[in-house]
Amino acid sequence: MPLGRLRDRRFRRSKLTSASPMVPTLWQRSKVAAVMRVTASLRHSKGFARICRFMDRSRRLSNPFRREALNHTARRFPFRVRSPFSRMMAMCGRYRLSSTEEEVAEFFEAEPTEELHPRYNIALSQPMAVIRQVGPGRAISMVRWDLVPFWAKDPSIGSRFMNDRSETVLDKPSFREPFAQRRCLVPADGFYEWKKAGPRKQAFHFGMKDESLFAFAGLWDHWKSPDGTILESCTILTTAPNELLQDVHDRMPVILHHDHYDIWLTAAPAQRQKLRELLVPFESELMARYEVSSMVNSPQNDSPACVERVLPVHDLFSSI
Repeated sequence: MPLGRLRDRRFRRSKLTSASPMVPTLWQRSKVAAVMRVTASLRHSKGFARICRFMDRSRRLSNPFRREALNHTARRFPFRVRSPFSRMMAMCGRYRLSSTEEEVAEFFEAEPTEELHPRYNIALSQPMAVIRQVGPGRAISMVRWDLVPFWAKDPSIGSRFMNDRSETVLDKPSFREPFAQRRCLVPADGFYEWKKAGPRKQAFHFGMKDESLFAFAGLWDHWKSPDGTILESCTILTTAPNELLQDVHDRMPVILHHDHYDIWLTAAPAQRQKLRELLVPFESELMARYEVSSMVNSPQNDSPACVERVLPVHDLFSSI
């Protein structure tokens, strides 16, 4: 007897309920049918990622009928669905600021307002140093890395805004006002990106050839909690990659030239077009990259070992 007819008989015999896991209930059959219809219609939409997460959970259920139906739907769409923010989160998700407080203050001609410690693996939601214009001078202070807009109801939204595309920064309400009035410099002396190498990902360190400090283009905002606590947070703008990064990632952080620090910090909102002209890929001939160990993969590792150069795999075998 065909499997479908056998299931129909068992279903009619079950009278909408069943003690056996092999026999689907009416609720189970309707849910499976709904999932299969919705996945077919949402294949190319953002909602499909949500359906796939539901399917992943459902495969672990004990009911074989439901599991088989959902697996059948998954086979119709045999590709990996990624969150709309997954690519963005991967871009410039780690960087380092290992210079001393005195070196940072001297290079950026800024006055520290908080104690600054060397960091080798700064990650999302961790404290980060920013440089802002305060009156006639610049001040170095600490904020959280993930922009929480002032209008947000909950600070958890910040994890979606650790980076933003410079090309669309004026089109999004989360960044339009910070771009006009709350720009900052994010000091750094290196950042990390990952390149897929077979079954694993290889981490690369990017920085200046002369190993000097530099600054990302950043935006900051402040959010007030119901109890009156003020949270200051920041995001890093990104742009198209230069020649040094294009084989590793399709985006890179906006690195500002030293001559552009003043205009980035002090320009009036009416000069936004002039500001957008600064958000371009940094010259690759002034930068350098090298491979680092997998220690940098975990944000819990924050030591000089994260920055140490490792020999590429093909060089290891060629020296044998």
